[in-house]
Amino acid sequence: MPRRHIRVTGAPEAPLRAALAELRTELGVAGSFPPEALTEAEQSAKAPMLPSRDAIDLPFFTLDPPASTDLDQAMHLSRRGTGYRVRYAIADVAAFVAPTGALDREAHRRVTTLYFPDLRVPLHPESLSEGAASLLPDQDRPAVLWTIDLDGDGRTLAVDVRRALVRSRAKLDYAGLQRQIDNGTAEEPLALLKEIGELREKLELERGGISLSVPEQEIVERDHTYELAYRAPHPADRWNAQISLLTGMAAAELMLAAGTGILRTLPAAPDGAVGRLRRTAHALRIDWPHHVSYAELVRSLDPHRPHHAAFLQECTTLLRGAGYTVFRDGVLPALTTHSAVAAPYAHCTAPLRRLADRYAAEICLAAGAGRPVPEWVLAALDALPARMAEGSRRAGTVERECVDIVEAALLKDRVGEEFDGWVVEVEERRPAVGTVQLESPAIIGRIEGTDALPLGERLRVRLTQSDPGAAKVRFAPA
Repeated sequence: MPRRHIRVTGAPEAPLRAALAELRTELGVAGSFPPEALTEAEQSAKAPMLPSRDAIDLPFFTLDPPASTDLDQAMHLSRRGTGYRVRYAIADVAAFVAPTGALDREAHRRVTTLYFPDLRVPLHPESLSEGAASLLPDQDRPAVLWTIDLDGDGRTLAVDVRRALVRSRAKLDYAGLQRQIDNGTAEEPLALLKEIGELREKLELERGGISLSVPEQEIVERDHTYELAYRAPHPADRWNAQISLLTGMAAAELMLAAGTGILRTLPAAPDGAVGRLRRTAHALRIDWPHHVSYAELVRSLDPHRPHHAAFLQECTTLLRGAGYTVFRDGVLPALTTHSAVAAPYAHCTAPLRRLADRYAAEICLAAGAGRPVPEWVLAALDALPARMAEGSRRAGTVERECVDIVEAALLKDRVGEEFDGWVVEVEERRPAVGTVQLESPAIIGRIEGTDALPLGERLRVRLTQSDPGAAKVRFAPA
C-alpha cells in the first residue's frame, strides 16, 4: 500500500534538512545500531544459513528506484503453456537474523524502516539491508522463492514456496524498463511484466480492488528557495506492484488454509471518510458523479496532472485503519480481507524493511512443506499486531511531520501572499476552523477565521505562517 513519498535535495546544513534532522531528534528516532547488533550482523553477513536448493541458473532481475540498494525482491517471468509462471524471490532475512538475538531484539524495537525526505532509517544494519541480505546483482543470495503459476487470464493455478539460493542478473529501474517495453526492445522475461501486470489489473478491477498510483513529490532547493515537482509513477510501477500483490494474496490464502498466520486487514472505509474525499474532489475540480464508484474514479485519474496528483495523495487517507490480524489453530478471524485489495492479503515481500514479513514467510514456508510452524515464530506471533501498530503509528507521525516541514519550507518566503483555494474540511464544533486545499501549489493547510468557513466552496486565503522550524503552515481568509 502506498505511502506519501517526498524527496528533498540540498546541502545537509540547508534550513529544510536541518529541520528534518531536528525532527528525528525530537521523535527519538534511532540512529546507530547497538554494538552487539552490529557485531552479530557482521558475523551473519559472513556466514548466513544457506538453503540446499540452488536456483541461481534462473536469470532474476530487480526493479526499484535507481538509488535503492536495499533490494527485497527479484523476479523471473516466463510463459507456461497458455499461461505464465511467476518466480518471485524475497530476501531471506531469517538466514541472517537469529531469533531472540541482538539483531532480532533491535528489529523488534524498530519494527519498520523509517523514510524521511532526505534519508531513511533502516530496520536492519546496512551491512545486511544494503549488503549481504540484499538481492544485489551478480551475487548469490539466500531467498524465499515463490513460484506461482497463472492461467491465460492471470488467475492463480498453483503456488509453491521454498528456500533457494538465487542470483539477480540485472538491477533495473522503472524509467529504464518502461523505455525498453515502450520501444519494443525488452526481452521476454521483462516484456512479460506488462502482459501479466495488465491481466492482474483487470482481475483487480473485477474484484473491486484499488491500487493508488501516488506520485512522488520532489522538493528542490534553488537560489535559497524551494520548488515543488511531482514524479508520476510509470505503468511499470503498477505492474511491479501487481506481482507483489499477487504474492501477498497467495501468502494469505496459504496461511488461511493452514489455519495459522498473520494477515494485513482493512475494513471498508466509513461513509464519513468517503464524504470528505468527495469534498476534496470537488475542491480540486475533479468530476465525481454519484453513480461512479471510488475504484472507477481512481482509475480515471492521471497522476501527471497536478490536481489529480494532489487528490491521489488524499486518497491514501482511506487506507487508515489497516492493521495486522493474527490467527492460529484453525480459528479464523472475523475479518480476513483487505478492503483496498478486495481479498485476503498478507505482507510478505519486504522483510528487509518490515518486521512482520519475516514471520509471514516462515509460516508460509511451513505450510508449503506441511510441517509445523517454528516455535520462535509462534512465540512472537500474538504480540506482532500491537508491535506493528506501534511501528505504523511512528511511521505515520514521521510522514505527517515531514509533510508539514516540507510544505512550510516551500512557502517560507511567501507569508502574507494570497492564494486561491477550496475549503475541504470544517470542524463540527468550531466552524471557523478547517482545512484548505490550495489550487497551486498542491498544499493542504490549516485555516482559521472569525466566521463560519464555506465548506466545499472556493475561498481566497492569505498565508499567515510558514516556518520549517515550526513545521506548520497556517492560512486565514483573505
